[in-house]
Amino acid sequence: MPIEKGSVLNLFVKQQHKAAMKEVEEINLKRGHGIEGDINANPSSPRQVLVIRYENIVDLAIPPGGLRENIVITGIKPENFAPGSLISFDSGAAIRLTFHCEPCKHIAHLVDSLKRLQAKRGILGVVINSGIINVGNHVQIQTDKFPALPESPYARFLEFIVKVPAGKVVTYKQIIQAIGVDNSYLRAIPIYLKKTSADDYPIHRILDSQGYLIKYTPNQKHKLESEGIQILNKLDLATSSIRYSVDYSKYSNKDINIYLD
Repeated sequence: MPIEKGSVLNLFVKQQHKAAMKEVEEINLKRGHGIEGDINANPSSPRQVLVIRYENIVDLAIPPGGLRENIVITGIKPENFAPGSLISFDSGAAIRLTFHCEPCKHIAHLVDSLKRLQAKRGILGVVINSGIINVGNHVQIQTDKFPALPESPYARFLEFIVKVPAGKVVTYKQIIQAIGVDNSYLRAIPIYLKKTSADDYPIHRILDSQGYLIKYTPNQKHKLESEGIQILNKLDLATSSIRYSVDYSKYSNKDINIYLD
């Protein structure tokens, strides 16, 4: 596992949706949470922190903070900056790099083509050890510390589903948070379910965003009841039919982050 050393050049937080990135001298990383005071802090998310190499944004002629990154590091070779690496800091704070941050419309104005940003926007990560980071701190990267993670949202979906234990349920919304995609991916979940229904994955533990059972899982009611989950009946006044639901507050598999270990 090669180890390389560099330093922290810039730090940024985003405190509110649609707000500009705020440059700071110090950030507080909290295990299983993200950056204290940052809008993207989320125990369930694999994209709590965005780290970028300064050398990449210099090549793109983009100023620090322009790609909405949180941590700008310098002195690290590109071949050692990869998903699956462990980044550690002077304070003992540590980040597991998960997958590349995808280019999106929010930064399209910075380049003539988003293809230029492919694999250069930085790498997302989860905080696996708490601590304070300051501008100028040393940073150490250990490559191949963790298994490489899928860049494909569908592959991350499969990884997440097998981690949901018997007797617990998750909703569409929790799934998109856990696999690190935009809310627009809500419409992709039924596609994923149809694609997976013939395989041996526990998709019966998935509910729609309102906590109702879904139509894509054969025998879902029976499978959930066999795991000790109580199914509730509710009359749908619009169709005069019975809909089945689960008390999500009772059976939720809350704050699952499959990339924390």
